[in-house]
Amino acid sequence: MKILKLDQNWIMKDCKNNQTYPATVPGSVLASLMNADALKDPYYGTNEYEVRDLFWHDYSFETSFFMDESDLKEEQIDLVFYGLDTLADVTLNGHTILKSENMHRTYNIPVKSLLISGENKIQILFHSPLQYIKDYQYEEGKEITFVNSGSIPGNQLLRKSHSMLGWDWGAQLPDAGIFRKIELVGYSDPILEDVIFHQEHEGQSVKLNMGITLSDFNLKTVSQDVETNYHMLVKLLDPEQNELSKETIEVSRTTLEIEQIIEHPHLWWPNGLGDQPLYQIQLVFYNGEEELWQKEYTIGLRTLTISREKDQWGSEFAFMINGIKIFTKGANYIPEDCVYPKIDKKRLDYLTDCAVRANYNCLRIWGGGYYPSDYFYDLCDKKGLIVWQDFMFACNAYDVTDAFADNVVHEVIDNVKRLRHHACLGLWCGNNEIESAWVNWDGFKKEKPALKADYIKLFEHILPKAVKEAGTDTFFWPSSPSNGGNFDNPDDENNGDTHYWAVWHGLLPFSDYRKHYFRFCSEFGFQSFPSVKTVNTYTGEGDRNIFSKVMESHQKNDAANGKMLYYLSENFCYPKNFEHLLYVTQILQACAIKYGVEHFRRNRGRCMGSLYWQMNDNWPVASWSSIDYYGRWKALHYFAKNFYEPVAGSLMIEGERAEAWIQNETMQPVTVTVTLSLKTLRFETIHTRKEQVVVKPFSAQMILAESYQSLMTEYNQEELVCEMTVSDENGRKHTMSEAFLPYKHIKLSDPKLKYEIIESDDKFVITITAEAFAAFVELDLIEADAIFADNYFNISGNEAVTVELEKSDIWNKEKINISELERTLKIRSLFDTYQS
Repeated sequence: MKILKLDQNWIMKDCKNNQTYPATVPGSVLASLMNADALKDPYYGTNEYEVRDLFWHDYSFETSFFMDESDLKEEQIDLVFYGLDTLADVTLNGHTILKSENMHRTYNIPVKSLLISGENKIQILFHSPLQYIKDYQYEEGKEITFVNSGSIPGNQLLRKSHSMLGWDWGAQLPDAGIFRKIELVGYSDPILEDVIFHQEHEGQSVKLNMGITLSDFNLKTVSQDVETNYHMLVKLLDPEQNELSKETIEVSRTTLEIEQIIEHPHLWWPNGLGDQPLYQIQLVFYNGEEELWQKEYTIGLRTLTISREKDQWGSEFAFMINGIKIFTKGANYIPEDCVYPKIDKKRLDYLTDCAVRANYNCLRIWGGGYYPSDYFYDLCDKKGLIVWQDFMFACNAYDVTDAFADNVVHEVIDNVKRLRHHACLGLWCGNNEIESAWVNWDGFKKEKPALKADYIKLFEHILPKAVKEAGTDTFFWPSSPSNGGNFDNPDDENNGDTHYWAVWHGLLPFSDYRKHYFRFCSEFGFQSFPSVKTVNTYTGEGDRNIFSKVMESHQKNDAANGKMLYYLSENFCYPKNFEHLLYVTQILQACAIKYGVEHFRRNRGRCMGSLYWQMNDNWPVASWSSIDYYGRWKALHYFAKNFYEPVAGSLMIEGERAEAWIQNETMQPVTVTVTLSLKTLRFETIHTRKEQVVVKPFSAQMILAESYQSLMTEYNQEELVCEMTVSDENGRKHTMSEAFLPYKHIKLSDPKLKYEIIESDDKFVITITAEAFAAFVELDLIEADAIFADNYFNISGNEAVTVELEKSDIWNKEKINISELERTLKIRSLFDTYQS
């Protein structure tokens, strides 16, 4: 088998003005224009709209490649397109070979008869997505009027990442191009078409069944007067690369069934519950002594499904790994950039590392984006991140014509086959929010009945049938949120998964979270602005007001800047300047999500999952993310690191009552000492209690409860905080504190923060002290960026707080020493935001 990568000498042409530019493949229109410095920065100011209008144009990508006579002797030659975005006409040597309408598919086109010895030319013409939408003719009775917030009307007409045409956090930049590789594959012998793995776990062994499908080309025939002698070497390696088995199989048919028994298997576990051992299967195909091709797969041995067991509240919704029901901790994950060729391995490594560092065990790949690369799922396998995988349908009504149905069936089968072997894959979900929209959204209720019938046809018949045809063992769920389908109360809090937006969209207070006991909360969120360093990348000095044209352009959720101010007014004093306002919105966001997550974890058993909206951004913007576009952690991501700890404490304040809870999401009992104290802002301890307890595995337990009602008559609530300290047997200690009133009513005084820094070979140790209660202490670097071991914490006592900073966690500056760190380190607390 010969493979020629077509990644060289591409030229992109703007078909409206015939201007040409060098192009890379994988690449796109925007990537080519940006590389040629022929484009204003689409992320700066309001440039987005000018750049968006470039996509009323058609664009072509062209290249030449050479074939010699020996290449053409192969019996079969295919062109394989792994990602064409989206409306693409492909010609080879002047012959049309493909008209693509789906960026989510892989296309394999036989082309041998069209190839010549010498120079061959390939052209891919990408038609304007905006013109396609404008010209689209609906069938009578199928006209779609609903438009999702922030989106270009008609985005659902294309099998293109919907959010490329805008979302309520994303820019309207409907890029086009060759966003994944193109290969020319030649062969004269059978090639691998499919491998499917099934695991049967019983006792201390796993039976691994492999179903291998080969192309039937030349099999059991004589080629060029030479009799074929096909055989396959199948090797199984354990996680330490030791050979467990080695078998040579004579190949005389197109399908092979292979069974391997693995004794005492090393099981794959999600992050926080164990290791992620991965086994390797190597397939090497021979004709006689000649190796023709080889393929490797990496798998994890585990059982992973969703439990829907009935209980006293309804039916649970819980990920069950190796027979254990776990509390799912994580966030929703959107496309990493508006310009997909900029999504490189480094960024995927970084974001998945950030998920692990924040103690996630799950990422939900949201249905308005794209199916990530193989490399992304490899990372999730290695790092223990369960993937909740939506199919790419979101917040839209769809006209399910025969052609549309056929197109999406191929899309589903392509992606299920590509991803089904991954240990991380935990769930296939039909769509994002569409079932709930048909039942509850006013805009959807105005749509035609035929479109509602198409919903059932697509998501409860066509998609699950295609998933089954693709041979996956992974659980299928029709929509999110859902109670299981058929428009049967999809937002039922006692059955299935729930999206909860009354806090934020509904302007309800954080306390409303505690009125609900969702079985699994797969979406809930709260917005903030990114850091001032990020805001400065898209604004000029005159734009730095949250209601300026540029700031509102980088806010895609209607009236959301005003929402942040409303919630700020309920909880904090108004900050004294723009930079402090950005900081306080991050505190506000972190407190909101913490309020919800801690409630969900305290009710473990009834609630079995928390996936907040959202982890990341695809451009610099005000949004619900916990990490901004440039990778800077917001306060929320630091909070998540704490509230998603495997063994986490939470302090619940209701009026004058305080409760200290421990959530243990591990397999072992843990012994902890919990101290609950009532203190003044000047660190005087008024009342304290201590308890040592053993907390059972996979449980949440209230350790201490105290009513301070009598003491509140002697002290002013404005000058009090409650402090909870958790210590374990290994000497680890974590302190948290909460006020009894909104912080706008707390009489904060200048904490007079002081710090010292000690440098070692690989890290800095920063020790911080305060003379009075310091709320939400932030550490930042003026001339660089960093991830600190902890951040946005309270100081509620005389004891110094120590924060480590690994040198490897400093970026945007080549090297930094202690003197530079002292010069660039900036520390502030809530007091600084409204006091001179």
